[in-house]
Amino acid sequence: MKLSVIIVHYNVPILLRNCLDSLQKYIQDLDYEIIVIDNNSPDNSWKNLINDFPTVRFVGSDENGGFAKANNLAVKLAVGEYVLLLNPDTEFEGFYMNEILNFADQQEKFGCLGVRMHDSEGKFLPESKRAVPNMINSFEKLFIHLKKNNQKSYYRTDILEDEIAEVEVVTGAFLLIRREYYLKFGGLDETYFMYGEDIDLCYTLLQNGLKNYYYGKASILHYKGESTVKDKIYLERFYGAMQIFLNKYYRKKSPLKFRLLSMGLKLKHYFAIRQLK
Repeated sequence: MKLSVIIVHYNVPILLRNCLDSLQKYIQDLDYEIIVIDNNSPDNSWKNLINDFPTVRFVGSDENGGFAKANNLAVKLAVGEYVLLLNPDTEFEGFYMNEILNFADQQEKFGCLGVRMHDSEGKFLPESKRAVPNMINSFEKLFIHLKKNNQKSYYRTDILEDEIAEVEVVTGAFLLIRREYYLKFGGLDETYFMYGEDIDLCYTLLQNGLKNYYYGKASILHYKGESTVKDKIYLERFYGAMQIFLNKYYRKKSPLKFRLLSMGLKLKHYFAIRQLK
């Protein structure tokens, strides 16, 4: 089997239905499977999809152990040469999966791949193509949000939206990787409950001599934010994930950078919580 599509679902059954409809519409002439892991949704209406999508493998979890843990479970069940981690709040928009897989096959040191994403209003989502967080771009992201042209920044504004190029980080909302490498390098780090695990995986691939790609010729619709409540818990998980990354890769290697970035992160978190009030 060429491809296993992995979808971790939590309480968005309508978006999941639309996602599955788009996969069945646009993935053709390809030996593939779809595995949906439900992360113990309080709303069990997702089970109504089982009869409507008989070729999809639905797996219900009795706990919500986080995004990384659920994906790792699903990949162990998968049999495809490649696995595609896909958010349930996304939709395919074209017959490009075979083209993407052919591109991946042709790359000698293929790590992972992401595509161009836009929201429901057609706005490009800059997290489609990113750099690994470092001292400069992390400060930019946390505080300045400068708009740069032809200069490498955290959101790789030096790369055109419809370009095909090497990047360091793509998003876990659409992340294609060889199953062999996913398992070899331990999959997503389960220390992260949600957010940050995609950056960590991309960075791991780079550290092992592989190359990551942004494939801007293909696009998906991503209902960003419509499946996530921006509350105090969300902020704790989001900024907590960034702190995990700093702890893992900066604490021992660059103590000064670690302290400075950690202080900045805590300050940004503080102001974000104040804005909720």
